[in-house]
Amino acid sequence: MKKPIKRHEALKPLSREHHHGLLLCWKIRQGVKKEVEVARIKAYTEWFKIHYLDPHFEAEEEYIFPVLGNEHELVKRALKEHRRLKRLFSQVTEVEIALNNIEEELDSHIRFEERVLFNEIQEVASAEQLANIEKHHNGIQFSDDDWQDHFWEN
Repeated sequence: MKKPIKRHEALKPLSREHHHGLLLCWKIRQGVKKEVEVARIKAYTEWFKIHYLDPHFEAEEEYIFPVLGNEHELVKRALKEHRRLKRLFSQVTEVEIALNNIEEELDSHIRFEERVLFNEIQEVASAEQLANIEKHHNGIQFSDDDWQDHFWEN
């Protein structure tokens, strides 16, 4: 059994946000399994993107990725995946296919960042860089309690 990853305090808020991304993937899977109308799932994913995913990507791109630099192979991959995910979330045709792709690709992207990219960043980041991350990103407080349509329940 693998040991849990010991995450630096500066990166913990982003890891918590990853957890909410994984929950989004689960909610999409539940919606598909329960044959929920695609438009209902799409509406939730659009809301999630605006309130949580976009600010999360911005924080990573502004404060986390510069530790390695945009020319680093792992950062290039993460940025490419961010672009692909943004396109999928914005897709207005073939929405069901896009939702299935979001579920798979977001899950894979988060696991890559947690298991590979963040570990590399944690290894090479200076104390000053980690302090800068902590100073600028305390995490996005997640709540979808106000979202009326909890299609993934029941």
